[in-house]
Amino acid sequence: MNLINKLVVTILPFIPKPLVRFFAKRYIAGETLSDAARVVTELSKKYAMATIDVLGEDVTKNEEAIDARELCKDVLRMITELKLDANLSVKLTQFGLKLDKEFCYANVREVVELAGSSNYFIWIDMEDHTCTDDTIEIFTRLRKEFTNVGVALQAYLKRTGSDVDKLNELGAGFRLCKGIYIEPEEIALKKKQEVRENFLKLLDRMLSKKAYVGIATHDIYLIVGAKQLIAKYDLQPDKYEFQMLLGVRSDLRDALLAGGHRLRIYVPFGSKWYAYSLRRFKENPEVAGYVFKALFDWARFVRRK
Repeated sequence: MNLINKLVVTILPFIPKPLVRFFAKRYIAGETLSDAARVVTELSKKYAMATIDVLGEDVTKNEEAIDARELCKDVLRMITELKLDANLSVKLTQFGLKLDKEFCYANVREVVELAGSSNYFIWIDMEDHTCTDDTIEIFTRLRKEFTNVGVALQAYLKRTGSDVDKLNELGAGFRLCKGIYIEPEEIALKKKQEVRENFLKLLDRMLSKKAYVGIATHDIYLIVGAKQLIAKYDLQPDKYEFQMLLGVRSDLRDALLAGGHRLRIYVPFGSKWYAYSLRRFKENPEVAGYVFKALFDWARFVRRK
């Protein structure tokens, strides 16, 4: 990240919300369920699948967790009504993980059960390392009862290889990503190439056990490596999928689809768009540069007035 982009990351919280919203619309379907439906419908015309995410995490009240649970159920009903090729992603802290683990389990189980009745899949997102043990425990309990649930694992965590081996025994489905949270060096790989190599090593261990994997990356190096593993195990397109974020690397998305691969786009929506947007900008230096340029142009316009 160059010096300008580092500056942008520092001042992001002070940038006017309307300006953030202008750039955020690239990454977010909108604030309402109908916005999510519109974007997923548009993606389906390009033969891309979707996973819908209700934005929000780290709730502080039981009522907020219940609201999130009910909105997720509304998403599932909307998918059924519109016959969309989509599933649902959830974060356990949004369902009350940090309030009461059993309360959280009951909430997510209700959503997984409803999804199963219509043959929809639920992806459980992985959050920072303080949630890893609880997330895997809740997923394991759910997986013993339901087959329509998978879990995200992060390649930069040093523990992930052990987690893969244990979850492979359950016949788990995985979303494999690099990982985005800032974690201590004692538990996380820090060098880019180390993370890449571990990603492919983990993917190999998953695919070798015939696990269904959502290969979640925009990194060409990893996409090429994943294709080699797909060829190594002679996998048909219905035995895996690539996953990408809404608004990121549409060129790679189109190339994967043209190559006959299944592709699922992560489609977030909801009133909590602002925090998500700031995180996306911090992760993407190129977009941070666009924000800086827009902020500079906006300031010049204001001065002229």
